Amino acid sequence: MTRLPEPATFFVDRSLGGKIVAAALRSAGAVVEVHDDHFKKDDPDELWLTKVGASGWVALTKDEQILHRPAEIVALFEAATAVFVLVGGDLKGSEIARAWVAALPVMRDIIAQTDVPFVARVRADGAVSVALNAEGVEVRARRKRAKGKPTGGA
Repeated sequence: MTRLPEPATFFVDRSLGGKIVAAALRSAGAVVEVHDDHFKKDDPDELWLTKVGASGWVALTKDEQILHRPAEIVALFEAATAVFVLVGGDLKGSEIARAWVAALPVMRDIIAQTDVPFVARVRADGAVSVALNAEGVEVRARRKRAKGKPTGGA
């Protein structure tokens, strides 16, 4: 089994915009790469999922369909990609950024303790749950919340 190197580098998918989320994560001390700095806007998700995994980065997206597209599942498994998906509604840019920052400590814990590949869901309040693990098993019960004050919004 394989774990990602620490500290993690977070890759912000274009579905998240890039600027607001990347700036918020960087302000919180995260190392961040942005989709448009490495890929064309119309590159297929399988391409960036493969390259992000091969680079040992952690993908952040709000594309909830990633668990339902066979080509993307194959790509993330073949490249041993760690993916966190923001779920739960239509949030504004600042709310999206707040959710990622609130979840950052829990995401770091999951990265340190979980073999790649995996897909985890992040909720607006910073709660994180692993949805699919390295064995390809859908996980339902492993939800963790960030410690501290609620993030507000959403």
